[in-house]
Amino acid sequence: MDFLSSLLNGVAERGRALIGLDAVPGSSARSTEGLCRDLLSGRGQASGIALAQAILADWERLDAPGRQAFFKMLQHQFGADQAHCARAIDAYRERPDLANTAALHRASQPRIQELLQRLNLAPGGTLLLVRMREALFEAMKGDRELEELDSAFKYLFASWFNRGFLTMERIDWRSPANVLEKIIRYEAVHEIDGWEDLRRRLEPADRRCFAFFHPQLVDEPLIFVEVALTVDIPSRIDSLLSADRSVLPPSAAKTAVFYSISNCQEGLRGVSFGNFLIKAVAENLKHELPGLETFVTLSPLPGFARWLQSLDTGSDCIQLSAEDQADLLSLNVARYRGNQGGKSRRNDLLARLAAYYLVGARSDTGTIIDPVARFHLGNGARLERINVDANRSERGLSESYGVMVNYLYDLYGIETNHEAFAERNEVIASSHVNKLVRTMKSSRPRPSSTRRERASVL
Repeated sequence: MDFLSSLLNGVAERGRALIGLDAVPGSSARSTEGLCRDLLSGRGQASGIALAQAILADWERLDAPGRQAFFKMLQHQFGADQAHCARAIDAYRERPDLANTAALHRASQPRIQELLQRLNLAPGGTLLLVRMREALFEAMKGDRELEELDSAFKYLFASWFNRGFLTMERIDWRSPANVLEKIIRYEAVHEIDGWEDLRRRLEPADRRCFAFFHPQLVDEPLIFVEVALTVDIPSRIDSLLSADRSVLPPSAAKTAVFYSISNCQEGLRGVSFGNFLIKAVAENLKHELPGLETFVTLSPLPGFARWLQSLDTGSDCIQLSAEDQADLLSLNVARYRGNQGGKSRRNDLLARLAAYYLVGARSDTGTIIDPVARFHLGNGARLERINVDANRSERGLSESYGVMVNYLYDLYGIETNHEAFAERNEVIASSHVNKLVRTMKSSRPRPSSTRRERASVL
């Protein structure tokens, strides 16, 4: 990669000389819009690399308002060529053959897609474009019109970061320090408290960590998963992360637990890697340790507490007894942590509510509310078990009152489960979870409603 980068930089220097760009990228007197038009004009490879490098250098120097203006310029100036599109439509109407169909498709594509492809010619262009999309997310908060521009990024990234281009690597204590630093920084589920904590997650014989990398993003993991090898399916996160736990010989392990999955590149939001990574890791571990029988997660419910706080317990979707409603009212983090009275009863209520939240509660479009559940169910996992009092961290209590979930990856049932969820929004759950759902009092059968739960209890 160093050789390739040096080669591209050399080509860019010659290209700058050919087209009269200043020697220092980013110092050109030409407008960025003008450079973009030049880049799309079909110049040679050397000049194209030089122009792409100059545009990206200009972009890096912009402040937030400048980047907002840059994105607006791309949105308005580099959409589809309307005149070209009209001519292609006329040609297709006159003769709707394969050639004119293809020409119409090309004409209808916004020119921003071609521009982004050419910007990717610059040395380090792929990473800079990922960072550019991160900035675009910020710009979109104040201007939803830019969502059309984001569609162009997402369309290209889905192709550039295709599974065929990704490599899976194991991360261990001997991995390069700059990669290990990024594992600490990017961990999104259970915060890593410094190097010693990281060492406890990577070095023991019963721990694994795997990540996807892309050849154009050197030493930048795209997504990584942390795995614990255990005998049984765990019900508490501290049993996996405790500093004084006993190390299990890998040969004695029967269960592989995916307890943390973290996306590392915000600019690749919406480009799915997790399903490929989980399946690849499961296959790798099964090959390494034939004695493994079970592949599960220990997952958070990041939206559960927020859902409870807006729940209408008198609706026709869910009805609670007066005793249950009293327990629900007491479920704020401080009182739940300090007051043990009635804890068993509240735990039973939490388990039933969590089961309903994951199986029955739906958005206005009929989809499962919880994003982690959508991810695992969409990948073909089965909702296996609800674990109350499983995460006593500040974050765990505030997001889900300490509840966590096991999703089971049955390697023989993944495709069937995926189809049920993708085609019918059906949640495949264990008998344990379905029993909890059935205990919820309702005036109608298991809900298929798409209405949003409302009102306030907490």
